[in-house]
Amino acid sequence: MPIPLPISPADALRKIIDPTSALLPGVPWDDRAAVALLAIALQEGGMDGQIAYRQQISGPARGPWMFEQGGGVHGVMTHQATAMLAGQLLARRGVPKTERSAYLALAADDLLACGFARLLLFSDPAPLPEVGEGDAMLAYYLRNWRPGAYTRGNAATRTILAGKFLHNYDVAVSTVRGEATA
Repeated sequence: MPIPLPISPADALRKIIDPTSALLPGVPWDDRAAVALLAIALQEGGMDGQIAYRQQISGPARGPWMFEQGGGVHGVMTHQATAMLAGQLLARRGVPKTERSAYLALAADDLLACGFARLLLFSDPAPLPEVGEGDAMLAYYLRNWRPGAYTRGNAATRTILAGKFLHNYDVAVSTVRGEATA
């Protein structure tokens, strides 16, 4: 059963992000990963400072991290660094090891969605930026998620979306550091 949404950043950290780390043994899981995952969920599936969506409004993406079947799901399931880990994660969550099954499950299984998001970040050969390096994390996010609204947007749209991400990043940093409350 999915965790009820909307969910605060602190609750998302406690109920989704932290428990997902146990599902991916061998994948580095530290404050940099937690901050990145929380900031991206707030950017992709967030509204009013909470994680609010598991399905893209007027679009195909699923899960709080908004994965599309032919993009992120395919990438995680076929990348040499993550294919085996994705298969293991799907098995742990009781999901058949097909792209379609994984994609459909993302809308109902927040831990699976978080695991796929962590694996997408893990597929990038560059290390995650240090906590507090918001501009570096924005570049990392843009490189890995390739958000359509940003890439197709004009300069003003990109500025607004970048500002939103940096705000979400600051919320994520405060939450992971224990400075925010549920």
